[in-house]
Amino acid sequence: MRCVIVGYGRVGIRTAQILDEEGHSVLVIDNDPAKVERAREADFGVIEGDGSTGETLAEADLDTADAVAGLTGDPETNFAVCATANEHGCRTVLRISEEFSEEVYQQYSEGVDEIVYPEQLGAAGAKTALLGGDFNVLADITEKLAATTLTVPEGSPAIGERVVSLDVPEGARIYAHGRAGELMEIPLPRTAIEAGDQLAVIAEPDAVSVVRDRLHGDSMA
Repeated sequence: MRCVIVGYGRVGIRTAQILDEEGHSVLVIDNDPAKVERAREADFGVIEGDGSTGETLAEADLDTADAVAGLTGDPETNFAVCATANEHGCRTVLRISEEFSEEVYQQYSEGVDEIVYPEQLGAAGAKTALLGGDFNVLADITEKLAATTLTVPEGSPAIGERVVSLDVPEGARIYAHGRAGELMEIPLPRTAIEAGDQLAVIAEPDAVSVVRDRLHGDSMA
């Protein structure tokens, strides 16, 4: 696939690296000269300019691109990128930030194929969204992980906390969430935990029990 990444910060760098390692063609767009130079040193195709403008995106030849990701720290810029990419039939991925409310999330979600919150998922999630796959990031993080689904019990000290802010140990990550009886999906930045919720956890084997104990209020963690 030919992928265009707008924003070569922490998330953009790692996403580009993963895509390149898997044999995909990557073009980077950024308006920061230092980041542009860094991308060139990594042997990526690079365009220096504002990725939200039609002029810069025209230079990227979106008609030949399969997927475009707006991964800058500015969600409005990212949405402008995706809006233009949609006109060229590209798959679009929009990065949002923690400050977004669910209402704003829903507004943006109608205009893109995927919305990612990389602070929670990491670049592997952004890469998977670009390629159109399920959010199974296990292979991108490490081969030595256990995957499990935990249920939040009544009386859990986690009830009321945001999923993305839940205190989990080093080596563990919550990558999906669902209400009781509903399908699981990537948690929104402000999604709060309720009794009966399901949490999909990937973790080093020893860390799974720690997460379970914390959900049950066990201080042995």
